[in-house]
Amino acid sequence: MVKQRRLINLIVYIVLIAGSFIMLGPLAWTLSTSLKSQKHVFDIPPQWVPDPITWLNYKDVWNKAPLLFGFMNSAIVVVSVLSVGLFVAAMAAYSFSKFDFPFKEGIFLALLGTMMIPYSVVMIPQYIGFSELGWVDTLLPLIIPGMFGNIVTIFFFRQFMQGSIPNDLIDAAKIDGCGYFRTFSTVALPIIKPAIAAQAALGFMGIWNDFLGPLIYLHTPERQTIQVLIASMQSNYISTSNYPSLMAASIIALLPVVIVFFFAQRYFIESLAITGIKG
Repeated sequence: MVKQRRLINLIVYIVLIAGSFIMLGPLAWTLSTSLKSQKHVFDIPPQWVPDPITWLNYKDVWNKAPLLFGFMNSAIVVVSVLSVGLFVAAMAAYSFSKFDFPFKEGIFLALLGTMMIPYSVVMIPQYIGFSELGWVDTLLPLIIPGMFGNIVTIFFFRQFMQGSIPNDLIDAAKIDGCGYFRTFSTVALPIIKPAIAAQAALGFMGIWNDFLGPLIYLHTPERQTIQVLIASMQSNYISTSNYPSLMAASIIALLPVVIVFFFAQRYFIESLAITGIKG
């Protein structure tokens, strides 16, 4: 029995290691290409470790493309949406989790039902509405809708609160004289910090990598986000076969996502473990 379990574990580890190599292969090749000179990109056999290593591609793409504006615009959208949207989602989840009010389950199911509506259905009406408001070619269409909370985030917070916040703790806060908002801010929020951190990391990656929304609403290069800027660079760099500079731009855009995920990965495990065990 022990030998069989060890064999199963060994097979699992082999599959996971093989899968990690498959997933990291494109990233490694992108990084390798960004450090090559243009004439060595298509060398046969291919070189995973460039010889010589050059950093001029990063300097070239940073000077020629308005990447700084892209970083600033993406950062404005991310910070605005997450700082307000997570708080709103947490309040909504708290009400659905700990309050009793008429049609609560029906309203919650209706919210979940909106997740099944494809974005392509509401894309044109949204554009018309934002155009009437004069928001096209500004960051507002990317910020304002996200501030009202994401349905997936509300659902996740609700499940987390139901499993990790005892009703007795809420009742004790009420006995001590805490109002609804103070109970939420001093009791609920500190307990759901792992869930907030996990959703913040996921939200950061989703907003930072968003392409369709900025492509639709942003037209001026100085107002575009980093992903749209990189996409607009492709026609210029691919036409000149300047793949190293394009890969350098991709690595620059990827760095914030990697850093955020590296520091937030323990919150993913903690939040999922609490939700899975107690939910």
